[in-house]
Amino acid sequence: MSYKTARRLLMVLAASLLVSSCSAADRDRVTRDPYPYWEQGAGASEAADFMKVNVPAGATEVKGAVQANPQEDVYFLSFVTGAEKAVQIAEDLRSEKPIHTKAVDLPPDQELFGHLGLPEPQTLKGARWAGVCPPCVKDHRRGSVQWIDVYVYDMAGGKARVYLHAF
Repeated sequence: MSYKTARRLLMVLAASLLVSSCSAADRDRVTRDPYPYWEQGAGASEAADFMKVNVPAGATEVKGAVQANPQEDVYFLSFVTGAEKAVQIAEDLRSEKPIHTKAVDLPPDQELFGHLGLPEPQTLKGARWAGVCPPCVKDHRRGSVQWIDVYVYDMAGGKARVYLHAF
């Protein structure tokens, strides 16, 4: 076999391996769930466990979900409790800035709390917000949490809805 023939044969072999490896990767991509997607069966308890947040006894309308993403999952938790308790929960997150009223913002590009049947908190007039970086404030209780958004929305009768969004 000549050098030219051997070289052509190696090029054909390399090209066929490349094509077959790409088509296998494409098949895998088609069979995997597209991101993001909502974890089946994951709810409020999984979100509360990840955030290391205790849902207060007597809280109502407790809802949660986990959204799977390629790099990190996102956890959502919401419940209704007394307004004072809601503020205590927000303060326990140890934000560098106190919870404060945030101007009404645009809704997110995708459904987040809407997945739980709730309005997006940043669209609620009068909602108070704080952003927390647990590693930045040395909150070792939440070592695996990179960020938490907490919204408190006051309701009638001394109640408030707490929204927690973390990754």
